[in-house]
Amino acid sequence: MKKYFLLFHIVLLSIVVSAQTEKSTELYQIIKEKDSLLFNLGFNNCDISQFKNLVSEKFEFYHDQSGITNSKSAFINSIQNGLCKLNYKPKRVLVENSLEVYPLKNNGTLYGAIETGIHHFYAIEKDSSEYLTSIAKFSHIWILENGNWKLSKGLSYDHKDVDKPIDNKLLFRDQKETERWLKQKSIPAVGIGYIEDGKIKQISVFGELEKGIKAPKNTIWNVASLTKPITALIVLKLIDSGKLSLDEPLNNYYIDPDIINDPRTKLLTPRIILSHQTGFANWRYTDEESQKLKFHFEPSTQYQYSGEGFEYLKKALENKFKVSLQKLADSLIFKPLKMYDTRFFWDNKMDESRFAKWHSAKGQLYKTHKNDGVSAADDLLTTVEDYSKFVNYIIHGADLSKELQQEMVKNQVRINNNQHFGLGWYIDENINTKNDFAIVHGGDDIGVHTIVFIVPKTKQGLIIFTNSDNGTDAFQEILLKYLGENGQGILEVEIKLR
Repeated sequence: MKKYFLLFHIVLLSIVVSAQTEKSTELYQIIKEKDSLLFNLGFNNCDISQFKNLVSEKFEFYHDQSGITNSKSAFINSIQNGLCKLNYKPKRVLVENSLEVYPLKNNGTLYGAIETGIHHFYAIEKDSSEYLTSIAKFSHIWILENGNWKLSKGLSYDHKDVDKPIDNKLLFRDQKETERWLKQKSIPAVGIGYIEDGKIKQISVFGELEKGIKAPKNTIWNVASLTKPITALIVLKLIDSGKLSLDEPLNNYYIDPDIINDPRTKLLTPRIILSHQTGFANWRYTDEESQKLKFHFEPSTQYQYSGEGFEYLKKALENKFKVSLQKLADSLIFKPLKMYDTRFFWDNKMDESRFAKWHSAKGQLYKTHKNDGVSAADDLLTTVEDYSKFVNYIIHGADLSKELQQEMVKNQVRINNNQHFGLGWYIDENINTKNDFAIVHGGDDIGVHTIVFIVPKTKQGLIIFTNSDNGTDAFQEILLKYLGENGQGILEVEIKLR
């Protein structure tokens, strides 16, 4: 609608313009009538006769996006072969009270008028649905030619194009519609896994790994801190098998050199670490003073999210069991669940051609960080399908004892009035009128935003992966689309946290 819709204005030099004409005057009513003929009959109904009758032979049209049209015939041709052949019906609506008319006089004799205003343009589809497409300002110069008002000059400017509304019935189902939605949000790709009644119902990936490269269904994502729930389940599995205790002091297996002389190391246990009560900062390098690991408070006295805690736990586990965290994950989770595309680091089996590259909010590529070591807290590489298997495993109890299942969601530490932390997961409380809860965890790094929601009562799970700094902009609509009222309850809890 850009080239054919918006009419007219001209830069005036050396012309005497009188004050704006009152709306009750004859001149205002005449110009308003001509505007209606031009648009309500001509433009809105593709009535070419109106343009032939109203447009001057000397007509010139200046458009801030599509350039100059310098003849009546060229202008009418653009209407016939453009406007009239669109696959929808265009409609112009003049913004109420925006129309202004200024008389043009020569020694007191009226010879023309300037009309200015704002108008909106709509598209009417074949099913009669209607939506706004653009807004623009316009100015017309009307000239009296042999006693008849003719449109002589025009300028269309200050365009604001409006995207077509997304069809919610097709969203996250139809590739084309979902990718149009992604484009509006400046998110290259999104992966969605949905579990309903304890069964995986949908695995979808939309968008691009990077510009021009389509993201396949088995796209590999860096899911950032969604690594932590994997590590947490490894620990719970070891506890359930009797090889580790939830409240066992870890100083028997590992003490970080930075705190080797601090007696508080004796207080660190799997429970304390999995519930983020260590007293450590998220990462030691964020400590501006020393960039060394240290306790900021007594362990078990309060909540403080900490990647360092999970790294500490990894080293204790590896020392105790004399095996890497990767091998523990392989034997306890990845192989049993057939998560063949999941790993902690870039190895020779990593298929880089399927990796979702990281993007800034403006769509610029970040350099890919290829971690060559295992982190218990960050940088897990996986697919939507693999992680959906893991989430569904959690929904079904993960083959843990009832006692440990309850410990996983129990209030280990209070975060605020609406949320507590269990073992490896956030717990959003009272998400509906039945006071049900949701299990939640996210992952956030440069160019990466991921999140998981689980509603145990309904056995629903929702996995969302994105490869953009804008990724969180996708969460709300996906959450509400799949989890409905429960999603709304989760959203309200999350909003209260901000």
